[in-house]
Amino acid sequence: MLNLSARVGSLVLKNPIILASGTCGYGEAYKDFYAPQRLGAVVTKGISLKPRAGNPPPRIYETPAGMLNSIGLENIGLKKFVSEKLPWLIRHRVQVVVNIFGEQEDEYVELAKRLDGEPGIAGLELNLSCPNVQKGGIEFGRDRAAVESITSRVKAVSRLPVWVKLSANRCDPVVLAQAAASAGADAVVLGNTLRGMAVELDKKRPALASVTGGLSGPALKPVALAAVHDTVCAVKIPVVACGGVFSGRDALEFLLVGARAVEVGTAALVNPLAPMTMVEEIKNYLTGLKVKSLDEWVGSLNRNG
Repeated sequence: MLNLSARVGSLVLKNPIILASGTCGYGEAYKDFYAPQRLGAVVTKGISLKPRAGNPPPRIYETPAGMLNSIGLENIGLKKFVSEKLPWLIRHRVQVVVNIFGEQEDEYVELAKRLDGEPGIAGLELNLSCPNVQKGGIEFGRDRAAVESITSRVKAVSRLPVWVKLSANRCDPVVLAQAAASAGADAVVLGNTLRGMAVELDKKRPALASVTGGLSGPALKPVALAAVHDTVCAVKIPVVACGGVFSGRDALEFLLVGARAVEVGTAALVNPLAPMTMVEEIKNYLTGLKVKSLDEWVGSLNRNG
């Protein structure tokens, strides 16, 4: 029998497929299609200390190789998440990783501190793609010092595993991943959306109200694959892949270059059953090769050709 369990630091997942933040609500979005506890884990949409209304519409636009979104981190805030959403996840025994974000470092620390004592949370994912209002709006995830500082401060107040989500947008993800690792991160997640834009030609206006947004979907896969490959070679902590995963074969490629698990987002928006289909595709492919466990496959890329 094939053992599909995946280990990301101290977390053991029943399989390597994870629902990515921002694409599955608070973990219950696909409950009418399958039980989310059948997946390795679920990452909630980003949670802030206070509720956020997000950006005005239109804030989603389809592109030939993916999707642009500018949701603006809309969420119900920490208090309602804990009282209204977390109990359902606990009852259904979902492996939950909570994505958190803020506009200043102290907000990340406060969120981590307040979530540390809550039951049913398997880990935290730090979304560092937010603008730091105390430093002129530069994204936390573009500043090595900020990545190191937030990670170390969160680790100091939380006993939960901490994953640091990084982007390959405008910085070398290896350098940022090394900063996260040196600060005690339990894993890094690569990557996040890439900045993009679309226009409505006949109307002569931007397709999104915010003008630019984050590009996700198949277009990201080569960029994310390179970032994961390079980072696996550069850090000793686990790497979780994210970006352009639309099939079990896509997931297998990320695992082959060394990712410990794979987050799936846009594919589930196109087809809610896609994550479960990927689990079956991975199982069938590895069984066909007579692989006994996922560990045999992870990182087994033949770099010599």
